[in-house]
Amino acid sequence: MADFGRLLTAMVTPFDDKGELSLERTTALVEYLIEHQTEGLVVAGTTGESPTLSKDEKLKLFEHVVKVVDGRIPVIVGTGSNNTAESVEFSRKAEALGVDGIMIVAPYYNKPNQEGLYQHFKTIAESINVPVMIYNIPGRSSVNITAETIIRLSEIDNITSVKEASGNLDQMAAIIRGTSDDFILYSGDDGLTLPVLSIGGHGVISVASHVIGDGMSNMIQDFLSGNHEDAAKQHLKYLPVMRELFAAPSPVPVKALLSQVGVETGPVRLPMVDLTEEEKSSLTKIFKEL
Repeated sequence: MADFGRLLTAMVTPFDDKGELSLERTTALVEYLIEHQTEGLVVAGTTGESPTLSKDEKLKLFEHVVKVVDGRIPVIVGTGSNNTAESVEFSRKAEALGVDGIMIVAPYYNKPNQEGLYQHFKTIAESINVPVMIYNIPGRSSVNITAETIIRLSEIDNITSVKEASGNLDQMAAIIRGTSDDFILYSGDDGLTLPVLSIGGHGVISVASHVIGDGMSNMIQDFLSGNHEDAAKQHLKYLPVMRELFAAPSPVPVKALLSQVGVETGPVRLPMVDLTEEEKSSLTKIFKEL
């Protein structure tokens, strides 16, 4: 089983004040996340503004994060696109940098059917040797990878996990029921962390862990140790912040909060824009109340 941990952070990509990739700020962010209980990093996913990163920037980022982490926690990197052949080539380049796993997003825009999705993931997985995580996010890709397709894909040796961001607990339960015990399902939504754990999910790939990592870790550990009442109390405590982090397009709110806690990750890139003053005020108020 390729167990990447229970609490993984979908890491933002740090830029300098001019919007260029900042390796110095990346180092500081990685150290901060590890200090606050992150058990694995997912680099250049949705939260990492992957659509606005060039392939060269991604490879530079992957190489740097692997070097900084130095084996302390797993590093999983996003290499998928809606072009299968291109995803194969890019995944091979990422693998050569020493990453611990590859995350492949569902092909977006071209809207393949379920057989097309199956062949897409199968082709990429069979071209590399590291573990592959499926990323199902129909709200952004406009296609849902069904439970049946994920179960079928789980039979491929190095497809070991899925980040489920469909928000559909029935689908997640069907995946957990239909896959072997060594296939791992992660929640792709912070607010569903506890519900997903309760149906047999393994953990979460989190945005909120950038700013409440210790709390998220405590909640997960309380649940796993049988302290379900305390876990539920923490879930309710952190839920307003989890929701506020998606009140504006992600990762705009989480980058703003990181700055408030003294971790500079720079601006977002267009077509993302900064928070309005009203949005900043609401975010700050809820975080301070927490």
